[in-house]
Amino acid sequence: MPQAMNVYLSFDIEVWCGGWNDLDGKFPASFERYVYGRSPKGDYALPKTLEILARNGLKGVFFVEPLFAARFGVDALAVIVDLIRAGGHDIQLHLHPEWADELRPLPFAGANRKRQHLAFYTLDEQIALIRLGLDLMAQVGCDEITAFRAGSFASNADTYRALRTCGIGIDSSLNEVCADSAPDLRGKLDFTRPQAFEGVNILPMTVFRDGTGRLRPAQLGACSFAELRQALESAYQAKTEHFVILSHNFEMLRQGSSVPDGIVVRRFERLCRFLAARRDQFAVTSMRMLPTSEPDAAVLSLPVAGLPATLWRHGEQLARRILG
Repeated sequence: MPQAMNVYLSFDIEVWCGGWNDLDGKFPASFERYVYGRSPKGDYALPKTLEILARNGLKGVFFVEPLFAARFGVDALAVIVDLIRAGGHDIQLHLHPEWADELRPLPFAGANRKRQHLAFYTLDEQIALIRLGLDLMAQVGCDEITAFRAGSFASNADTYRALRTCGIGIDSSLNEVCADSAPDLRGKLDFTRPQAFEGVNILPMTVFRDGTGRLRPAQLGACSFAELRQALESAYQAKTEHFVILSHNFEMLRQGSSVPDGIVVRRFERLCRFLAARRDQFAVTSMRMLPTSEPDAAVLSLPVAGLPATLWRHGEQLARRILG
């Protein structure tokens, strides 16, 4: 029997205002939606995520985006961090540099134009943004950041040099199926397995082959529960060491509202129950102590899910469109 596979329930925690006009006017309502997701059925953003994890005795890895706090103040960031920290979860750094030109003062000279991805910034600019993010996190009591994920997975080679300079030793920004993820490292790094680059240990987003043979990211909103379960089981049987699952603070909400998306809520509840019941096979853990050893390439293969599981996802997608 293989030893337990490390599973990382990772969450990108972000606040958006639906555009860049009238940020100050939009922020209070946007914060309420993205952080709480309040509805007559309950708070289905961060609170529901944390509730489901706690009910199943699981810990998540929360990549928190702090740059908005340089515009709106660290008290708002502290609310997010305090909610997560109360559950004893792993808190790490996430950056969406689209905020850079909205900050006052600007974080560096030349930050006065909108650039969406971290890869669009120079090495020195990336270092400045990461250091700003670390400083904001430290102001709310998170001064032991060890891991990082770029917004939209949009890292590049300079990102790893910047992380090394800033003392962050683990990254989870590589995503094989995301075109914006490190295009300058395609063909140089393996986007499907752990490795080291520029002194940083990389733990990529897990991808699997769905029932049609297509690559699929292991993301809560993009897979059926059956696909996630079969991908986890397949990876375990292949003696894979690490499996990274992605979600967001808003992923259990319907698009553009605070109405719960019942399909995704049930999916997350089933996933957590499954992982809690199979602790001998799946060790849900943090990214603080990522092993530096690389798995044996001879036994490592991409996880797979069967066609019925993928067809079930298509049915759920249709139902979600009908329900709005």
